Amino acid sequence: MIAVITGDIVNSRVLPDEWIGTLKSALEHLLGKKKPKWEIFRGDSFQVELSPEDALLNAIYIKACIKTLKKADVRIGIGLGKKSIDSAKVTEANGEAFISSGMAFDNLKLYKTNMAIKTPWPDFDDDFNFSIRLALIAMDNWGQIGAEMVKYAIENQETKQDQIAKISGRSQSSVSEALKRAHYTEIMELENRYRNRIVQLIKR
Repeated sequence: MIAVITGDIVNSRVLPDEWIGTLKSALEHLLGKKKPKWEIFRGDSFQVELSPEDALLNAIYIKACIKTLKKADVRIGIGLGKKSIDSAKVTEANGEAFISSGMAFDNLKLYKTNMAIKTPWPDFDDDFNFSIRLALIAMDNWGQIGAEMVKYAIENQETKQDQIAKISGRSQSSVSEALKRAHYTEIMELENRYRNRIVQLIKR
């Protein structure tokens, strides 16, 4: 079983050109036991193939990276399932995960949300899509500094805040306050809950 993230940059045409470099950097630094494969297509759209347990963390990470840019945001559909056709290029592979990711992405505008997930387990989807929508109340409103601190925190999860302060060039108190305003702790609790549930479901 794999996960596939399908996404695009919101209103990319009105953003400064630096958004493409920010997106590429985010995709190059995705986290996971198995190195995620990614591809940018149609100018402002992208697709990532990665392990199921790492999908939500990396979706949050991509969002944080993009929101370090003024007025920028991203739409993300996450799909879990099997892969029936393999390919060196992510966009040329196919299977349940790719179809589910596309369906999750296509429904974002319908449900007026920026992130959703579709898996082989409908009850799981109902539960976690509700939780994701609640988390988006915070994530959609991240300012540039808050998004930047979330980015650094995800990249340095085993690092204490004083070290993150040194990396970011800010004081420890400002890092702590920014992460608090971003509801980083609560969002990471959701990510951990997602990770544990997915591992359990896959083992069944």
